[in-house]
Amino acid sequence: MWAIRAAGLVGLLLAASQGLCPVSRPAILPDTVLRSVGVNVTLPCLQGELGINGPVCWKLETQAASSECVSPAGPGSSLLLRLVQYNDSGRYSCYVGGCLVRSLRLVVEEPPEAPHFSCYRRSHVKDVLCEWQPRRKPSPRTRAVLWVKKWLTGENATEQRCRYFSKAEKFTCRITVPPSDDDTFLLVSVSVSSGAGSVASQDQVISANRILKPDPPVSVLVDPVESAPQKLQVNWTYPPSWDPHFYRLHFQVRYRAERSQSYTEIDRVRETSLVIHDAWRGTRHVVQVRGLEEFGHGSWSEWSQEAAGTPWTDPSDLEAETGLYSCQFPLDYEFYGDQFTYPPEPYGSSTEGADGEGQPDGSRSTVPPYTFLIAGGSLLLGTGLLAAIVVRYKKKWRRHSLGRGKASMVAQHPLVPLVPPSPTSPTSDAPLLSPPASPGSGDFGLYDITNLDYLLIPQQLGSPPHRPALQQQPQPGCE
Repeated sequence: MWAIRAAGLVGLLLAASQGLCPVSRPAILPDTVLRSVGVNVTLPCLQGELGINGPVCWKLETQAASSECVSPAGPGSSLLLRLVQYNDSGRYSCYVGGCLVRSLRLVVEEPPEAPHFSCYRRSHVKDVLCEWQPRRKPSPRTRAVLWVKKWLTGENATEQRCRYFSKAEKFTCRITVPPSDDDTFLLVSVSVSSGAGSVASQDQVISANRILKPDPPVSVLVDPVESAPQKLQVNWTYPPSWDPHFYRLHFQVRYRAERSQSYTEIDRVRETSLVIHDAWRGTRHVVQVRGLEEFGHGSWSEWSQEAAGTPWTDPSDLEAETGLYSCQFPLDYEFYGDQFTYPPEPYGSSTEGADGEGQPDGSRSTVPPYTFLIAGGSLLLGTGLLAAIVVRYKKKWRRHSLGRGKASMVAQHPLVPLVPPSPTSPTSDAPLLSPPASPGSGDFGLYDITNLDYLLIPQQLGSPPHRPALQQQPQPGCE
């Protein structure tokens, strides 16, 4: 029994190794000329140029219509086509004297490329898609077919036509798989053919469960968290191709500061939201999300589009930062021109118009005149007080300087004899204190404001100096 099963298994493997689709190169008919794109082609009318009686013309007959009769541009009856393209393909007929002499079929094709395809499935309820992208654009007559059958069964392979999408520049083949056959293994192969030949791919064994690849999540949003300068709230939704009612995804989130190059990743996120707890303060962050089937079947989706957000910032911190520049002038001051424009607040918000109605003016306000009067009066009062103090201490300093000057003169002349006073001139006759000066004598007492020497002589503040008693000079003739 085991021998029979082993023989059957070997037979199936041999059948699979032989390929699902036979590859055969189409035979080129004797009247067919195969050329590649961008080369020059010469179509002969006769084997030899002798025996041509009458004018020679060529006609191109395609599936759409026939062209007018065209005579060869050079000598002879051969037709020269320069740098042929795909639309030059068709049947060319040569007429001599109005009679058909020869007909040739020109095929402008590129040999097809061997397809290197891969298959994936967006969800458990979607079809399997097999895709590949050729290195160059295929010709319009290129045909691609996918062959598929269940592996290790006696069923025949079925054919699925593939389509080429010009915008995406790739071939796409579709395989319908019921949800109950998720664990079934399929044998898949692709063949590509054109007028220049055909080629087939290697067979692949795929499982509908193992080729699951969801689309990336959508609507990724990054928002700040109130009163949390290091947190970010991230929200996203399932892709439209995945129905979360029966099958779910788990997600992976990666984020980085905008000025950083390395990502931080968070795995096994079950919900469609996440709070980041270690964001940089006041820095913009970039976040991406991708998904995987909840039981780990298949592969991760591509990363979603980038979403950006900045953590919450305390308004008081912003005011503290801007307060560093509070000593500077506001930016809306105008220093150019003859007029000085004040900011709207706090200088004023309205002016009185000619008709008596208040006219709001947010860019210019008038300073009241009494402001200048108060400032000027305060300046004059302060100046007067300062002058009175300076004059008072200047008078005291002057008297102190005169006393010290006379004492020094006496000390410098020690040879002058000190003669006692004469009996005829008792010291009691000379008053010890000088009489008060009259108003017209020029001495104005303590506040002598007519003498301006205080502006030139440095003042010396302090208590009044002690006056030494003046020595009585001897009178002439009283020795």
